Amino acid sequence: MIHQFILAAPRPGMETADFQRYWLEVHAVRYAAKIPQIRRYLVDTRVPFDGDLGDPPLPHQGIAEIWLDDEQRQLASMQSEEFLQGARLDEPNWAAFWQTIVVDTTPHEIGLGAPADAPPGGVKMTTLLRRSPGMPLERYREATLDTYAAAAGGLPGVRGHLHCHTRDGAYVFGEPPFDSVEQMWFADLDALRRALESRAYTDHLRKEREALADPRHVFSMTCEEHWIIGPEPRPRPRTLDR
Repeated sequence: MIHQFILAAPRPGMETADFQRYWLEVHAVRYAAKIPQIRRYLVDTRVPFDGDLGDPPLPHQGIAEIWLDDEQRQLASMQSEEFLQGARLDEPNWAAFWQTIVVDTTPHEIGLGAPADAPPGGVKMTTLLRRSPGMPLERYREATLDTYAAAAGGLPGVRGHLHCHTRDGAYVFGEPPFDSVEQMWFADLDALRRALESRAYTDHLRKEREALADPRHVFSMTCEEHWIIGPEPRPRPRTLDR
């Protein structure tokens, strides 16, 4: 299964609230959700949070999370009429497409896994990470699921933890911008803030991250979830192209 993350930013002159509203009420339901190869589809809208990581902070105001069966169906989705004549043509109406970040990953559920549907008021922190210079990729991947995952599981109030590794195909022609995407769920912003202020974070998780990741390439966004297709996957199309 491919778990794809698409980070999007508003087109110039568009306010964040209008951008997020258009994404949820127009683009997601009229265009993207009609691409038949997409099995699950989730839109995360960014909420203001002073604990987000990154310098400078990410300009993006939302994330599309898309699940596809495999690379064949992913290719078919990009060749579909619903994408070419629908979702793709609609992008300039709301998104600064030149700022879009796309990361194709393989997901790994850790500890509590990923909640099927966050409760009302719940928030999720999504973090993009690149490994430290010179660190072998396999060592990084192993550590994110071992010592780093153990430290993340010790955060107070964490309700779910997912670590997604960038797929091997992204390394064919060089190094991709990010090696993994991490997600952690909390009941609300106060719970997230308490977790980031806890000793479990400052004395353990942050130190584990510093040992693995290049601090210049660690960025996070805090969001609310909006399921468009799911959380249960919709039936697989009968053929690759439909």
